[in-house]
Amino acid sequence: MTLADPLRNLGVRSTSHGGELRVWSETADSMELCIIDDTDPNWIVKTVAMERDASNVWFGRTRTLSPGRRYGIRVSGPAGPRNSFHPEKTLIDPYARGLARAGSDEWQSVVVDGSFDWAGSSKPRVPLDRTVVYEAHVRGISKLNPAVPAPLRGTYAGLAHEATIGYLTDLGVTSVELLPVHAFISEQRLLKQGLTNYWGYNTLNFFSPHTDYATQAAQKAGPEAVLREFKGMVKLLHEAGIEVILDVVYNHTSEEGPNGPVNSFRGIDNSTYYRQDDDGAYIDVTGCGNTVDFGRRVPTRLVLDSLRYWANEVQVDGFRFDLAATLGRGQNVEFDPEHPLLTGIRDDPDLAGVKLIAEPWDVGMGGWQTGNFPDGWTEWNDRYRDRLRDFWLTDIAAARETGSAGSGIGHFATRLAGSSNIFAQERGPLASLNFITAHDGFTLADVTAYDVKHNQGNGESNRDGTDNNFSFNHGAEGPTEDEGILAARRKAMRNLLGSLLFSAGVPMLTAGDEFGRSQRGNNNAYCQDSELTWLHWERQEWQDDLHQVTRRLLQLRRENPALRPVNYGQSGETIAGASQMDWYDAGGGSMDEDDWNSPAARTLQYLVASSPEHEDFNRVLLVVHALEEDTTVVLPAHDGVSGYTLLWDSSTDSARVDPGDQATELAPGTSLTVTGTSMQLLRAK
Repeated sequence: MTLADPLRNLGVRSTSHGGELRVWSETADSMELCIIDDTDPNWIVKTVAMERDASNVWFGRTRTLSPGRRYGIRVSGPAGPRNSFHPEKTLIDPYARGLARAGSDEWQSVVVDGSFDWAGSSKPRVPLDRTVVYEAHVRGISKLNPAVPAPLRGTYAGLAHEATIGYLTDLGVTSVELLPVHAFISEQRLLKQGLTNYWGYNTLNFFSPHTDYATQAAQKAGPEAVLREFKGMVKLLHEAGIEVILDVVYNHTSEEGPNGPVNSFRGIDNSTYYRQDDDGAYIDVTGCGNTVDFGRRVPTRLVLDSLRYWANEVQVDGFRFDLAATLGRGQNVEFDPEHPLLTGIRDDPDLAGVKLIAEPWDVGMGGWQTGNFPDGWTEWNDRYRDRLRDFWLTDIAAARETGSAGSGIGHFATRLAGSSNIFAQERGPLASLNFITAHDGFTLADVTAYDVKHNQGNGESNRDGTDNNFSFNHGAEGPTEDEGILAARRKAMRNLLGSLLFSAGVPMLTAGDEFGRSQRGNNNAYCQDSELTWLHWERQEWQDDLHQVTRRLLQLRRENPALRPVNYGQSGETIAGASQMDWYDAGGGSMDEDDWNSPAARTLQYLVASSPEHEDFNRVLLVVHALEEDTTVVLPAHDGVSGYTLLWDSSTDSARVDPGDQATELAPGTSLTVTGTSMQLLRAK
């Protein structure tokens, strides 16, 4: 960005003549800056007529536009099917760094200074192959935690409290991915139903932190204090070595459909910011009422400026882009992996080193784009999620009902090895963000306990949420006292967690899955801001056991670089950063076509060795058995392997193997009993 950049310094900046506001609008014919009273949000104490430059940037200056001051803009323009000017409304500055409530459903921009003492803290910069993402909600993670002081629970400060940070570091995750924290509001439909938007995918402003997640003290002190609390959270997480990744929603805004609220973009330049046809009808590829038009330069620039702000001035470490396919749609509304916004984000020197994670789909034509994002991006791998659930859940249900699991082990092995059939060779396994669950859908506990969704509390008569859950209740729908069913569910959770954390790629855990959190079968809890969605810190014994298992699995992932390849391997070649993979059947022999595809042959031995670049050589053996009957495997003979030592067994609730087993080295050719639907990890010597 140079001084000649016509779109430089949008928003408020300080000049020798006082504060200056710069707002872009091509279609407006007049604009005024409104200075609002400090105590009465309904009293405009001063207006400044804004001038327009040759680049359609409107600017106005006044010495009263200083830190702490509320302000807004009023915009007039021509009538027309693509325009929506409301000169009587005071609008939010798209680049506002702070917002203050002006009524039950009205907000005003606030000037913030933004200064903050980082005291030498810096970004952890965790390498992608060592990254473990923990998807969490700012309110939900600490709202019920008794170890966090009551005034801090459910806030930025609560997430930054030593009890929360200590829990995260003890668990072993590296990066917290926060559900949206850009300022957002609830949809009009939810408000009429007496519900609220809990997840936050309804952005009001792309530069301001959500006020309601700050402590009451910070909210009372104003937007400057809210921003300072947010930065303080980032600073303390960084000091603990934990990265902060923001889930960002640039694809649509809270102005909803054409009859939705007018609070910013729609009233400034509706025809530029939102996709429309010539008659003004919205072209909506997000399913949320509107779609930001990234076939145009100014919305594209807005996103880049927002990302630079959060990455540099607020020091966040990465972004997960909601409905990211929308960001790659050009003027013709078709997805282009080389779209200037997607490549611009990746190549921007101001964003160097920032983690970029795409949700690679939307609801428009050609909306599913998993595997099609450019190099430098990591993508949510929905095929990984579905295949892993199928393998450990619905296939087992089918085997019980019909006697056949319906599919073999081959597709599971492909996901385990990094989904090379989806991502280009040059991108490697780290292009895949692997997940079993996310905020959207069943929790880990619920995917093993419910065959169908139970969303009656969402106000849509159970019509909302997906019906394709790939879940299995193991014999009873929901809560049960049948110990056999409960044991099968617990083992299924361990198998899913083990598969996730032993797979090539970047793993993501959903907060609470590490101890079996339930939402009572609700697979779309976006409007449930309650104990249904908050993390519970008083747990049953089996939940403590599962938590310890998750800690152990994360430790094993850290200690065994063979499970964390950077590159895909190629047959007959040794590639630095790739893992050498050898596949054996239950008898210790090489896999043949029937072994890969037969529903009756669902036992696999996966021997994987690292090709060291920065760590010592490492080799492990993963034994997978996905039928409910016990079986016997013969440990494979392999050049350079003299024995195997058991590290973890999913058939037991315990995180640790028996000390005797851990000390026993098993020779190649040894017969090993494997419990039905279980997996074992062994170190190869």
